[in-house]
Amino acid sequence: MAHSTRETERKYAPPADGMSWLPDLAGVGPVAELADQGVQDLDAVYYDTEDLRLSRSRASLRRRSGGTDAGWHLKLPLPGDSREEIQAPLSSEEVPEELRDLAFSRTRGAPLRPVIRIRSTRSVHHLLGADGEVLAELSVDDVTAEALLDDGGRATWKEMEVELAEDGDPALLDTVEKALREHGVDRAQSPSKVARGLRETTSLLNGTTDTRGDVTPGSAGDHVLAYVDRLAGALRDLDPAVRRELPDSVHQMRTTARRLRGCLRSYRSVLDREATDLVRQDLKWLANELGVERDHEVLRERLTTGVSELPGELVLGAVEARLRTWDAAQRTEARRRTLDTLASPRYLNLLDNLQALTDAPPLRAKAAGEPEKVLVKALLKEYERLAARMEPALDMTPGPKRDAAIHDARKAAKRLRYAAEAARAALGKPAARLGKRAKAVQQVSGAQHDSVVTCDVLRDLAVAAHAAGEPGFTWGLLYGQERASARSRERRLPEAWARVRAAARPRKLRG
Repeated sequence: MAHSTRETERKYAPPADGMSWLPDLAGVGPVAELADQGVQDLDAVYYDTEDLRLSRSRASLRRRSGGTDAGWHLKLPLPGDSREEIQAPLSSEEVPEELRDLAFSRTRGAPLRPVIRIRSTRSVHHLLGADGEVLAELSVDDVTAEALLDDGGRATWKEMEVELAEDGDPALLDTVEKALREHGVDRAQSPSKVARGLRETTSLLNGTTDTRGDVTPGSAGDHVLAYVDRLAGALRDLDPAVRRELPDSVHQMRTTARRLRGCLRSYRSVLDREATDLVRQDLKWLANELGVERDHEVLRERLTTGVSELPGELVLGAVEARLRTWDAAQRTEARRRTLDTLASPRYLNLLDNLQALTDAPPLRAKAAGEPEKVLVKALLKEYERLAARMEPALDMTPGPKRDAAIHDARKAAKRLRYAAEAARAALGKPAARLGKRAKAVQQVSGAQHDSVVTCDVLRDLAVAAHAAGEPGFTWGLLYGQERASARSRERRLPEAWARVRAAARPRKLRG
């Protein structure tokens, strides 16, 4: 069974003037002592696809022996100096299936093979605090890299690593780095051994050809592509979290798919729809499949909270037991559907098409246009689509037809919000204001829809309870509360909508 740790470290190169690069760090910040921990011999074979898809996405997979953490290690990038390291034991020469699955969104199913062997002789030191606690580990490595690909070479170098102890203060890295720089020790240019080793022993990571064409900096296309790149990367990075059931990961992945789909729809004047429509369809499918598990998460939270907040004398019958039974059945099926989705050929095809889209975007002529014209026009179109849904919905009398109309308007509000997010870097405060107000409409209408859906589930639970001879009082009470909440949200919609109308005036959007 794999387990995960977070590592936060920085790498340094030897001083150019040949000075000793291991200065006495005692007295630097909270460091009281530098304690020698001896020498370790480390031997790691790194696995990747033939075209180095892991390395190109700043991830790595290795089988390492020696040292204190021998095993299989999958390293995934995190913001700043951190990475997540998912470890599995050295039980086999083959890549563990769990790590293979967690790397899938990066490898896109391509076979993994040994690509480089890196051996290090490591001198380890602990940076100790005043009470003897380990604040960080400092290691000096003599590294030998040998490519395992055809026509690969060999390289050697020295480097230093400073890695925080678990739960260490990130500010310590800045303090230590300042002291190291005073002794002529600067940051290494390469973020990892495997990246440096592959660059120095092969040509696969060097001289990458630019296939994105002529994208004018600051143009409409430049801004849209930056947003698409960020979301495509986020979707890829969220895949391992969803497979491991990390909190909120399904919600984040679903929202990312919707954002990306909305961007491709809103900015069809920038990216050719003949190339993006299939991607949009698959993103819609992915969001819908993930929605089964996410919607259950929302319902479970609402129902559990609703029951827990009732006074005990109002909870009649086997309410909590029935709720647990319902949850277990629904959650198991929803989880199975999510995992089936991530294992499907359609999902793999989506990952391939997203990579192709970001590598060689299908730009249209308007991609070279000024953001103030191209992006504003797209935003106004999304606003008009929202208005065409919201205005009739607000004129309807309360009931199921109005509930459905508000839900449709909510979808349009999300598209306007996401389009404004994509334009924010180019248009500044006007786009940010419009996006914020569209989000408010989305949230109010979304809360109304959640109450409507919860009412349907409560009715089903009440019918099942009645059939089993249980009291239906508590389910009816919760139903009434949710219905009242839905109507309360509806009354807030006109004010939220008026604020969107005010922010969507062309003159305001153009600053």
